[in-house]
Amino acid sequence: MNAALQAQAAYAAASRSTETPKGIEYQVFSRVTARIEAARRKGMPGFADMVHALHDNRMLWDAIAADVVQASNPYPAPLKAQLIYLSEFTRHQSNRVLAGEADADVLIEVNTAIMKGLKGAQPVEMPA
Repeated sequence: MNAALQAQAAYAAASRSTETPKGIEYQVFSRVTARIEAARRKGMPGFADMVHALHDNRMLWDAIAADVVQASNPYPAPLKAQLIYLSEFTRHQSNRVLAGEADADVLIEVNTAIMKGLKGAQPVEMPA
């Protein structure tokens, strides 16, 4: 391994060790959202990719829902309720996408809104 690759590997390891929880959440949302978007652009030839991306997105939202119901979670009750709602909405909308009844655009929008909130770009507005 040359010096540049060694430096890159060392920097990446250091960067990971100093990542904030919000930064890690942002990265996970970013990766799964990019995969949903890529599968959406492929259309039917990307259906298998969509299945995998939606599965991972559901797992992410299930983990969020499981976290916010913990007594130790510091979020206020209204935010917890909104996040649980979004988890359920994501599950339902994913089923509709997989059944060919809807597209993935709203899932991408929800995740993007959460990412903006994690970055502090603007308050996250929850769908009505």
